[in-house]
Amino acid sequence: MAPHQPAFDDPDIDWGGRPLHDTTFCVVDLETTGGSPAKGSRITEIGAVKVRGGQILGEFQTLVNPDQLIPAFITVLTGITDQMLVEAPRIAEALPSFLEFAHGTVLVAHNAPFDVGFLKHAAKELGITWPGFDVIDTVPLARRVLLRDEVPNVKLATLAARFSPVQPDHRALTDARATVDVLHALFERLGTWNVATVEDVATFTAKVTPQQRRKRHLADNVPDAPGVYLFRDARDEVLYVGTSRSLRTRVRSYFTKAETRSRMGEMISLAERVDTVVCATDTEARVRELRLIDRHRPPYNRRSKFPDRLSWLRLTDEPWPRVSIVRKVTEGGATHIGPFGSRRQAEAALATLHDAFRIRQCTGRLPILPSRAACVLAELGQCLSPCDGAISSADYLHEVGRVRTAMTADPVEVVTHLERRMAHLAESQRFEDAAVLRDRAASLIRAVRRTQRLDSLAREPEVIAAAPHQDGWQVHVIRHGRLAAAAILPRHVATTRGATAGWVDTLLSTAESVEPALRPVPSALIEETETLLRWLESPGVRMVRGAWQSPWPAAARHLVRFDVDLEVARMA
Repeated sequence: MAPHQPAFDDPDIDWGGRPLHDTTFCVVDLETTGGSPAKGSRITEIGAVKVRGGQILGEFQTLVNPDQLIPAFITVLTGITDQMLVEAPRIAEALPSFLEFAHGTVLVAHNAPFDVGFLKHAAKELGITWPGFDVIDTVPLARRVLLRDEVPNVKLATLAARFSPVQPDHRALTDARATVDVLHALFERLGTWNVATVEDVATFTAKVTPQQRRKRHLADNVPDAPGVYLFRDARDEVLYVGTSRSLRTRVRSYFTKAETRSRMGEMISLAERVDTVVCATDTEARVRELRLIDRHRPPYNRRSKFPDRLSWLRLTDEPWPRVSIVRKVTEGGATHIGPFGSRRQAEAALATLHDAFRIRQCTGRLPILPSRAACVLAELGQCLSPCDGAISSADYLHEVGRVRTAMTADPVEVVTHLERRMAHLAESQRFEDAAVLRDRAASLIRAVRRTQRLDSLAREPEVIAAAPHQDGWQVHVIRHGRLAAAAILPRHVATTRGATAGWVDTLLSTAESVEPALRPVPSALIEETETLLRWLESPGVRMVRGAWQSPWPAAARHLVRFDVDLEVARMA
C-alpha cells in the first residue's frame, strides 16, 4: 500500500511552521504608469483579496491619482484614463489604507518584485516604515510545480485560463482575483512535494536542496538576538560555530538558496541540533565564538583550529644569549616577540635579526668561560664569536641590548641596515633579492608591533570601556587582555545622575576573575585580545576606568616604508 500523503490543509499535522491552511494571505495586484518607480512611474490602482483556508475574507480596491499623465499605451492596456483618476485619492491616502487591510498577512503577487517594489518605493517616499511582509511570488512557484506540457508559460493569463474562471483584464482587483485561484491550484500541487508551510514555500521556490528543506526546523526556536550558534550532530559533537547580530536570520540562511558552500551542505546533512548563546554585544559574540572554536575544534571551522601551532622568537636569558624559535612563552628573564602565524614567518624574522646583529646563531648554552673553536660565521664576520673568548661578556651583552631594543621597542636599527642593503641590491637590478629582504623585515616588524599591542592590554589588570549603542552604551570589562564581562548600559540609567557608577559596580561583581599570564601573552586567546584591541581603538569608544592607551606605533611606522622604497627603486 502506498504511504499516506498528507494534504496541505490537514489540521492534524504539526508542520513546524505556519501551515498554508491556517495562514492569511493578501493577494495584491497593481496598475501603474510604467515599469519602474525608480524612473518616475507611479501607482494608478491597487487591488487585493484577503484569503484564509481557501475562503475569501475581504477585498480592497482603489484607484490612485498619480499626479502625472497616463501614457497612451497604458490607457489602451488597462482602460484607465486621466479623467478616471482626477477625483481618486493620492498614494499618501491609499497606501496606509492598503497596509491596514494587509496587516498581519503574507503578501502574494504574480511577479511579486514588480508589485511589492512599487509599494515599498511609495512607502519610502512617504516616510512610512515598510511592515516587512513575508512574500510569495506565484511566478517561480508555478515554474517549480507545473510541467511545460501543462502550460506553455507562466503568464497570469495563461495560468488563469487553466485554473480560474476569472479572466485577467489588466485591472488590479480582477487580476488579484485570478491570482487567488492560481495560488490555490498551486497549493494543491504542493502536497506531493511535502511543502505545507509558508516557510516551506520560501525554500521550495528558492531551489533549496531537499536536505536543507528537511533540516529547516532546526532554526525554529533560534532567538532573534546577537550571539553565537553551534551546529551539533547526532552524537552531540559540535560541527560548526558561528556568530551573528541576528541568530535567527543567520541560522535560517543555512536552509535557503543563499547557502551554496559545499562544505556547509555537508555539515547541514550531519546536523541534528542548533544551540545558541545570546550575547549582550557583537564583540562579546565574537569572543565567545573564538573560545568555543578553541574548546571544541569543530571540523567545519577553518580558522582558529590550531592556536597551539603559533611560534615565538625568544631572546634567551643566559650568560651568552641567542635568539631561538619556541612554541610558548616561559618564565624567567627571556624576551619574547610574536606570536607568528607560521614557523616560516618566525624563521624570516630570525634571519632579519641575524642579518642586522652579530649575536651567536649556534644552539645550546655556553658556559660563562667558553673554550670552543670559532665557527664559520665568526670567520665571515657575522658573529662576535663568544665561543672562543674573542669578545668580552660586556661587549657581547651590549650587542644583545641592541637586539632587545629592536625586539621590544623600535627596530629602527634593523630597518636602517636593511634599507642600505635593499638600495644596493636595487641599484644592481636585483629586485627579487631586495624583495626577499623586505619580506623578512616585514615579518619582524609585524611581530614587534603585535607584541607591543598585546602587551599593552595584557599588563592592565582592569579596563572598563564603553561605546554608543542604540539602546544606550555597550560596556566591556577587560582584565589582562581577556573579556571578563559585557553588558548594555540602558540609556535611562546613563542619563540618571549617580546611577551609572552603581550599575558599573554591579557589572563588576559578576565579572570573571582573571589571573595574569606570562607577559607579553594575555590571559586569553591571542585572537580574543586582538578583537578587544580593535574594539578599543574603534571610533566612539570611551574609557570608563583603567589606564590603557593604544601603544605608540614605533614598529608599525616602518611597514609602509619598505613597500614604497622597493616600488620607487623598481621605477627608477
